[in-house]
Order: sequence, then C-alpha cells, then structure tokens
Amino acid sequence: MSKESIDSHMLRVLHTLLTESSVSRAASLLGQSQPTVSLALRRLRELTGDPLLVRSGSRMVPTSHALTLIAPAAQALSHIDAILHPNTTFDPATTTGTFRIGTPDYLDVSFVPAVIDAFHSAAPNAKLEFKHLMMIDGGYENGLETGLLDLVIGNWKTPPGHLHLQPLCQDELVCLMRNDHPIARGKLTKEAYERAEHLAVTTVNTTAWGTIDIELARNGLSRTVTTTLPYFGMAPYVLVRSDLLFTTTRTLASHYASVLPLRIEAIPGGAPALTYYQLWHDRAHRCDAAVWLRRLVVNVARTLSA
Repeated sequence: MSKESIDSHMLRVLHTLLTESSVSRAASLLGQSQPTVSLALRRLRELTGDPLLVRSGSRMVPTSHALTLIAPAAQALSHIDAILHPNTTFDPATTTGTFRIGTPDYLDVSFVPAVIDAFHSAAPNAKLEFKHLMMIDGGYENGLETGLLDLVIGNWKTPPGHLHLQPLCQDELVCLMRNDHPIARGKLTKEAYERAEHLAVTTVNTTAWGTIDIELARNGLSRTVTTTLPYFGMAPYVLVRSDLLFTTTRTLASHYASVLPLRIEAIPGGAPALTYYQLWHDRAHRCDAAVWLRRLVVNVARTLSA
C-alpha cells in the first residue's frame, strides 16, 4: 500500500486511534472488530513509518510523531465530510455573500429601489450589486452561465430557451411628452403619432426598442425614430426641451411626469402590456441562496403590482 493510496476510511481510523489511544475504544467508536482495527493500525504504521501507538505500562500512548498527525488528520476529515455532506442551509439573516442582478435602467425608478430595500431588510450583512445589461462582458447570457450574474430582469418577446424564466409583472405602454407640446392634451391620434418625431433608447444585449416596435406594429402603428439614447434616464430631460415623443412604460413615465413638466398620453388605439421576467441559468437553479433571491424579487414585483 503506497502513501498515495490512503483513503478516508484509513484517515478516520488513524484519527480515532490517536485521539482514543486504545484499539478497543477505537473499534467500538468505529463499529468494527478489534482485529480489524489492529490490522488497520499495522497498515498505518507501514504507511507512516512510525509505531504511532506504544505501550506505557498498561495503556497505549501516541508517539511524538503521532501527535503531529492528529490536527492534519482532523482537518482532512473535515474537508472530506464537507464534500460528502455539504451544509446547504442558507440563512439570509446571517449570510455575508454578494448577489449580482443584471437589469436595464428602465427599472431604476421604482423596482430596483424596492428590491434593494427588501434585500437589505432580509440580509443585513450581505451585498447586492446591480449590473446594467450594457456593461456585462459577453452579454447577460454569458454572465449567467459564468456566474458573474445570479439573475437577470427585463422584458423579452423571445427570451433564450436554455435559461429558466419566470414572469414577474406587467406594465402598459404610454407616450411621454412635454406639457406644452404642440400636440394638445387628448389629441394624440394615430396620424399625429406617426407624423411626429420619436425618441428611443437602444441598449446593447437587450431588445427593448425592438419589443416596443413589435407591440406597436400589432396595433397597426409605426413611429419615426430620429433620436436615440443609450440610457432611459436621459430621455425625460431631452423631452423637456424638444417636440419628441417617447414611448415607454407607464411606471417610468408616471415617475418623470411627477417631477418634470411632462405629461402622459395614451397610445392611439391602446397597446398590449409588456411582461417582465427574471431569467437564471441551470447552474443556480437549485442553489438555496439563488432560490431565496428569486423569491424576494417575485415578492417585490407582486407588492408593486398590487
């Protein structure tokens, strides 16, 4: 038997023999016969090149070398037990982990602050990082696959089929414009909408602009986009100083209409609501911490919808 072939069973026998200094007591604790443990002791002596246990009167005592083996044997057994019997219990109240969520910035006005509040209330010692979908190397799919992200939130007409998906909430499309826009209140007709110049937000790795145009087309509408921006948070400030129209969600529009001289008009003929989802990779599907994070996000979404 070579030194490289020692297994977890022999390590456990070694540790028990050295801590008990008795073949009979070790056999009892290990649930084995004394001859079996005696045979194991002989093999361990061959492996280590040391007697390990020697007689001192009527009892056995560990040698000096044996005493140096107790701690590393215990540590090795601890690591083996951690592999074979991992502790998967997750407690948000005590975790110090870091959680990462990828989101577009059109969720910033209400959803993200609500998630942050709920997160730190439940996990006061943990860290939460939001990543803009534009800033994720390789895209959000790669971020989920590699573990750079635990979760992605957004809206997609056709999300990737290999990712897990869960609907969160819905939000309707509306049109946002400045208060003194040439189009009078309540006069945003189909013709006026299609004749106007529009502002849109285009983001890398997302299809927000495409999603809106698809929904408009389903309602028989089209728009002429003459200005594009990389961030949703910039759009309302551009509207204040222009005659552009901005098609966006009611949640975002309502927020900025309450703090800037902007008003909301209904989409001519109405428009279907957009559905928001959370996406995650199979690698985190059964992770207790990731499951807890997804449940927290769902609860926030339901609370805001209510």
